[in-house]
Amino acid sequence: MSRTARLLAATAALLAIVPIAGRAQAGEKEIRRQDSFGGSCVKCELSGRNLSGARIIGANFSGASMMGANLRDAKFLASVFVGADLTKADLSDSAMTGANFTSANLTSARMRSTEANGVVFGSANLTKADLSDVEATGANFRKAILVGAILKSATLRGVVFDSADLSRANLTDIEATGANFVRARLTGAILRSAELTAANFSRAEAQGAIFQDADLSNSSLSYGSFSHASFRSTDLTNANLTGATFDGADFKDADLSRTTLHGVDLSNARGLTQDQLDDACGDSRTRAPHGLAVRMCNGVRMIMRPDPPRPAMRMVPAMPAAPAPPAPPAAPRYFTIVAR
Repeated sequence: MSRTARLLAATAALLAIVPIAGRAQAGEKEIRRQDSFGGSCVKCELSGRNLSGARIIGANFSGASMMGANLRDAKFLASVFVGADLTKADLSDSAMTGANFTSANLTSARMRSTEANGVVFGSANLTKADLSDVEATGANFRKAILVGAILKSATLRGVVFDSADLSRANLTDIEATGANFVRARLTGAILRSAELTAANFSRAEAQGAIFQDADLSNSSLSYGSFSHASFRSTDLTNANLTGATFDGADFKDADLSRTTLHGVDLSNARGLTQDQLDDACGDSRTRAPHGLAVRMCNGVRMIMRPDPPRPAMRMVPAMPAAPAPPAPPAAPRYFTIVAR
């Protein structure tokens, strides 16, 4: 019996799935759909295997080799794939809620329409991986490598991309409200029409990135590098751009209402108009393009709130005073005559 067959048989024995073990011992490549895996299969050799539709619950596949494996429509709930090699594996339409792929190799993996809520991809390699339409709310991609990855139309609310490398990644139409891109590298990334409300791009490196038609309202771009980036028709309402670099950036038709521009050098920015800058808020360190000026706010914002409506006042004529009641008649006086 080969080492591969022994490992598969051991895995099957943990769940008393005798038919799977028999098929694995026979050297067959097919593993029945809807079979379940659990227990530990550390450093298993499963490259090229057909595990489509399998239920992998609470299993440990750390260091496993699953290159080119077919894992479509599989369930990886609360399973561990730390350091596993899933190069070119097909995980489309799978569910991996709560799984751990820390330091895993997912280069060129297909993960279209995958449910990855709360999954940990810390330091994983997802170079050129296809994550289109993935649902990954609350996932962690800290220090992950996503160079050239495709995340079109992905749902990434609250996702952590802290210090991740998203160079040349395609994030068109993503929904990433409240996402964390602090210190992320987004050089040449495409974020066209992305929903990035309240996202944090502080100290991000996004030279040449495309934010055209994106919603960056209430977001932070402070101290980031956005040279030659495109913000055409981007909503930057109430965004914080303090100390960021925008050399050669394009702001044509961008909405800068209540945008903080403290310490920002916009002298070489393109597409700006005086009307846009009149809506923004700068300070003595802000530099505007030649011929334009930025309104000084000194870090203080005036928030105007309309007064609550008051009830209408009507003049009502006073009612005449009621006549005083007549005084009661005086009591009769009686005189007593005393005869002597």
